[in-house]
Amino acid sequence: MQSLKSNALEPTRGELDSLPPLARVAKRLPVFGLPILTLLLIVIFSIVLPDTFPTLLNLRSIIGDKSIIALLALAAMIPMATGRIDLTVGYGIVLWHILAISLQTMYGLDWWVSVLIVLALGALLGLLNGLLVEVAQIDSFIATLGTGTVLYALAMWHTGGRQIVGVLPDAFTAIFSTSLFGLPIVAAYVLCIAVVMWLAADYLPVGRYLYAIGANPRAAALNGIPTRRYVVLAFVTSGLLTAFAGVVLAAKLRIGQASVGLDYLLPALVGAFLGSTTIKPGRVNVWGTLFGISILAVGIAGIQQLGGEFYVEPLFNGATLLAAIGIAGYTQRRRRNPNRPAVPPRHQSQQPNSAPKSAASTDDTSRSSAITS
Repeated sequence: MQSLKSNALEPTRGELDSLPPLARVAKRLPVFGLPILTLLLIVIFSIVLPDTFPTLLNLRSIIGDKSIIALLALAAMIPMATGRIDLTVGYGIVLWHILAISLQTMYGLDWWVSVLIVLALGALLGLLNGLLVEVAQIDSFIATLGTGTVLYALAMWHTGGRQIVGVLPDAFTAIFSTSLFGLPIVAAYVLCIAVVMWLAADYLPVGRYLYAIGANPRAAALNGIPTRRYVVLAFVTSGLLTAFAGVVLAAKLRIGQASVGLDYLLPALVGAFLGSTTIKPGRVNVWGTLFGISILAVGIAGIQQLGGEFYVEPLFNGATLLAAIGIAGYTQRRRRNPNRPAVPPRHQSQQPNSAPKSAASTDDTSRSSAITS
């Protein structure tokens, strides 16, 4: 039987063994194209900027700046696996980093209590988003846009449009300022979370269920998967991870302000969409998401060191998002109709009613068999 893993477009070992060497390399290019491009950019910028780019200081700067975006991209990736989107990864971090500071400076709570409260509120927000999407049947884009806008309004109300400042304990700021092997410790956070998510997505039933729901919710439900429960769980996990990113951001900035946070939304979504075009083309995946963030970080850092203007980063992020969505849409169409011709034969047009019905039935049947196996 066809396995669920074959829903992505990575070539199987049998397909590769039957191809000549050059064709084998060409077949793997869509799978490893983004990592190869990232390495090429690193080499090019290192040659052009030998004094500033290939340095430990630049590496620390890139990791410190982009690790929070990587956490948000991983958070956004989880609902995407089920075919939903969570915009509160950008709006939520605005309120969470403000609360992580104000609970200590304004209300006198211990730092670890403040962190636990923020994490609990993040999970609660994820639960609310999941219920709005699954129980109230509101489109995930609209639901999370609405709740995100409310969060942003609450952040503005709580701060009164001013910065939240105060003396923070060293134990709290150490969440970001600590170094591990000469690199910011946030890199270890990202790596550990990525490994856990990779194991869950590729080797545990929960990962297979999330991908099955994203591939075909109807077939997943027919095979006994509680789709509503797992979609809500995906939003709860995303909210929890977003709240953790907010805590890390608070430890980094040491001030809270409502104008900080929304700038993280676009690059986080770009990273998640780019991730669906590599490693396992056709579906979001952990390592693809990290490579998506890496190419954004390397590209923007190199362009800025070459003298790029202040508008280069949003321009680069926006253009990359359009390209990523286009490529992801193309790979999704290939995954669903791998052998479908670009222009259907003329004789098929004489049966407009029966052919689509048969194709849909065959697609549902094959996907049901895939999940069962």
